[in-house]
Amino acid sequence: MPRPYDPRGRPGRPALRAALAAATEDALIYDLDGIGRQYASLRAELPGAAVRFAMKACPVDEVLGHLARLGCGFDAAGPREIAQALRTGVPPGLVHYGNTIKSDRDIAEAHRLGVRDFATDSLEDVAAIAAHAPGARVFCRIATTGAGALWGLSHKFGCSPEDAVRVLGAARAAGLVPSGLSVHVGSQQMTAEAYAGAFETLAAVLAALTRRGIVPDRINLGGGLPALGVLDRRGRPLEPPLDAMFTVIREGMEHLRTLSPAPLDFLLEPGRHLVADHGAIRAHVARLTSRHRLDGTRQDWLYLSCGKFNGLYEMDQLRYRLEFPTHPGGPFVDAVVAGPTCDSDDAYAQDGGLVRVPRAVASGEPVWVHSCGAYAAAYTTRGFNGFAPLPYTCVGGPGPGGGRG
Repeated sequence: MPRPYDPRGRPGRPALRAALAAATEDALIYDLDGIGRQYASLRAELPGAAVRFAMKACPVDEVLGHLARLGCGFDAAGPREIAQALRTGVPPGLVHYGNTIKSDRDIAEAHRLGVRDFATDSLEDVAAIAAHAPGARVFCRIATTGAGALWGLSHKFGCSPEDAVRVLGAARAAGLVPSGLSVHVGSQQMTAEAYAGAFETLAAVLAALTRRGIVPDRINLGGGLPALGVLDRRGRPLEPPLDAMFTVIREGMEHLRTLSPAPLDFLLEPGRHLVADHGAIRAHVARLTSRHRLDGTRQDWLYLSCGKFNGLYEMDQLRYRLEFPTHPGGPFVDAVVAGPTCDSDDAYAQDGGLVRVPRAVASGEPVWVHSCGAYAAAYTTRGFNGFAPLPYTCVGGPGPGGGRG
């Protein structure tokens, strides 16, 4: 029998594996205790930084409630996420409006709900916050290149360092509190150098703000910390230098504290880092087929009951580890893996990265999809092609719960 799968290569996660083995129908399963351990590990690595979970990564009430009980706050992108966060019982002071894109109405609603911390990156947004959330604290997001990340975030969000100084100056003039700066190095960041570059930029902007008499009291280091158990598009393990990242972040925080004329608090907005490796899908085989392509070569295809539109949306940039519990050995075929819909984008590894699949798998047999706890519930459609969202369940924590994803 194979060793139990674990993203760092250790045997473990017995509760999640037991839930996968016990499931007789397709389901998305979250291990709350695993998520809790990941949160505790992050706090131990970066004790000087508060954590605001990026809700978009896993907007599941049981997951949010468990993190809230552990002392975690939340990064919300709009009033609906803010309301969901507050239902966990966290005070509004542990929820911030981290989206730089927001309407007048949404700003006013967030302010009504008690949120006083707003991200921004433009003079126009500052004016809107001043009008609809008077006296609020704002932190300006500085753009990064996104280099080294699977998903760079360099275009839609953030402003230049020069603009950040103007934006916080305008915030002060408008009666807002120019509270801080934020960065985001890109989602599933794979290099420590990205964080080093972000700290260099933050240091330069802090110095420029100090010359203007603006003294921020916090730095938001955003998201970007990676999951450990996913593969690249060709099936090779992604091996982010997590220890090096933590070292750079700790050293960068200490350096910024020495530069600032006032105490600095630090925040993190992890998403996938907390939940990805502690969620899995029990799916099933729809069919393993073989057919000739137009060039005359034969190609095998494994069709699963879940795909891009009901759990595996991120298959464009990464691959998930598959486990076939009823067929731990070969012989194998190399196959393209695809979801069940009649959409040609609902497949991965079409560019040469094929998946080793037991030749004997039959329709209806279970497949375990590992490390898909991030964005699986958030991105799923309401039922594209009639394939319903996966039901979800949670194991561990204060007690199991379940519902519709």
